[in-house]
Amino acid sequence: MNKKLKSSIFSVGIIALSLITVGQMVYASTKDPGSKDDPIVTLSYIELKLEQLKDYIDQKSFSSNQPEPNKPTENSTFQVVEIQRGQSLIAGAGTEIILRSGEAVAVISPLGGLSDVTGAEDLKKDEKIPANHLLIIPRDDGRGVRALADSFLLVKGGYTIN
Repeated sequence: MNKKLKSSIFSVGIIALSLITVGQMVYASTKDPGSKDDPIVTLSYIELKLEQLKDYIDQKSFSSNQPEPNKPTENSTFQVVEIQRGQSLIAGAGTEIILRSGEAVAVISPLGGLSDVTGAEDLKKDEKIPANHLLIIPRDDGRGVRALADSFLLVKGGYTIN
């Protein structure tokens, strides 16, 4: 082959390679990062998705803390709750109750009574609740306290008042 033909073939090859490279770059730039068309995951994509997940969890957490009718109120800190004579506070599993003033008795379930952590005993049906004793409700099965007089309680966890 002569020199001119070799040079032409080489030039055509370089041009074809350049066009393929430019085409690939244009194709790659039109895809959304992290989509199924672009399987390479970048740190910025992961950070974006984590931020979206955090916002979603925060939103769900906020909306679940808003009281709704017939939905147990749930607290992560102790809240002062007043119950009137004859009312019952029925607690969810893991709820903590402290009688601060008034008189109240234990409301139990067939599976057991209330755990009086301070007194190291299990309170039985209609047993008076000692003031300032920490009670823990082990299960969500209808246990709680019934007021014999207007009473103030400290409550941490889920509960309903009947």
